[in-house]
Amino acid sequence: MIIQPFKHTRRMIISPGEFYISTEQEVISTLLGSCVATCLYDPVNKVIGMNHFLLANRHSQFQHLVINSEAGRYGIHAMELLINGMLMKGAEKMYLKAKCFGGGDVLQFKEQGSGIKSVGAVNIEFIREFLKCENIPLVSSSLGGKNGMNVHFFGDDYAVYMKKITYLSELALQKEEKEYWHKSISELEQESQRLAHHKCEFWT
Repeated sequence: MIIQPFKHTRRMIISPGEFYISTEQEVISTLLGSCVATCLYDPVNKVIGMNHFLLANRHSQFQHLVINSEAGRYGIHAMELLINGMLMKGAEKMYLKAKCFGGGDVLQFKEQGSGIKSVGAVNIEFIREFLKCENIPLVSSSLGGKNGMNVHFFGDDYAVYMKKITYLSELALQKEEKEYWHKSISELEQESQRLAHHKCEFWT
């Protein structure tokens, strides 16, 4: 996380896998490609938060809801960290509202072909399913497309401002997201192996 001064307040810049929560009139920013950022706010108790997640999935042709997949479990963890953190800061779930951004068709893999959803599309499907299940209204969004974007979430009026990024910035973003994606896959596989080993110990 990077902290920068911004006018009368400060800007908190988060990276993939991070989240930030505030009760101040701060600005939370991030750079998005295939990732999705969820901006949550409780306008009654004046608490804001943003996360930045990239679902860890090898194959995107799910026969069931993404939210019920291994990738969905990863996304649920990212959302629970944000929501629980906001509740600890005084937010109430009944007042939460969401604005979502990202999920662009930026991360490309060789195994993607006809009928296979892109990483960005899976991220979008997940966040829509999650918010619907949790009864959190999606007030506005800018999801999908071909370009990455800078997103700035303002804590004073809950406005979100976006700007498309340049080609050179997008190349750097692709590299960062691909590295994070592979790291996330590795972590999930290690967790699955740990659980499988634990089950074997339990039944022997």
